[in-house]
Amino acid sequence: MSDLEAMPEDWASALVVVAHPDDMEYGGAGAIARWTAQGKKIAYLLACRGEAGIDSMDPAECGPLRVKEQIASCAVVGVTDVEFLDHPDGLIEYGVPLRRDIAAAIRRHRPEVVITGNFRENWPGGGGLNMADHIAVGRAAVDAVRDAGNRWLFQDLGLPKWDGVKYVAAASSPLSTHAVDITDSFAASVESLRAHKAYLDALSGDMADPEPFLRRMAEGVGQRFGGVLATSFELLAL
Repeated sequence: MSDLEAMPEDWASALVVVAHPDDMEYGGAGAIARWTAQGKKIAYLLACRGEAGIDSMDPAECGPLRVKEQIASCAVVGVTDVEFLDHPDGLIEYGVPLRRDIAAAIRRHRPEVVITGNFRENWPGGGGLNMADHIAVGRAAVDAVRDAGNRWLFQDLGLPKWDGVKYVAAASSPLSTHAVDITDSFAASVESLRAHKAYLDALSGDMADPEPFLRRMAEGVGQRFGGVLATSFELLAL
């Protein structure tokens, strides 16, 4: 019996806000592929370029490579609008500058849904501690939704307020409330993660092999959502 509700799909546009290249690909990309196939318009905003994400590669080389891989990854799931900010990988700070950057993107894209990553301290199922960048960006994304709708904040941006966001959805949260059936888009989610070739090549263990890792995740969520392959979200309604 399912204890997760189906994600609402009565919307036409979304903005994905995550910290690093590959963040959305570890679970959430299957939902993105489903939604773009429905004709929904989805754009990505990344707080950094992932330049500190590969121990064996100098940041000056790593950053541009990971940007290229993220753009290729997004194309697999039907997304072509991808923007990168220049907050420092590994040292992203929650605060007004980050909120301002995200609010600006929300005002530009005018989404009905803002999708971010897990901003809780832990991963689901005892998967260990979350990292500071994920927490900072997720929390800033939630707050930036309200910032974007207040005409008196960040007036220097020269952008009209946008208060049309209906939902914030945090992927792979330990407090997930909703899920999305990704049976038909699971293959695309695997290929989108495989596009991060340099990053995967530098990993070891389960996370380096996309198909079985993502399948275990999708089957685990599916046990709480009717037995299908699924991905989960914590849904915050505005």
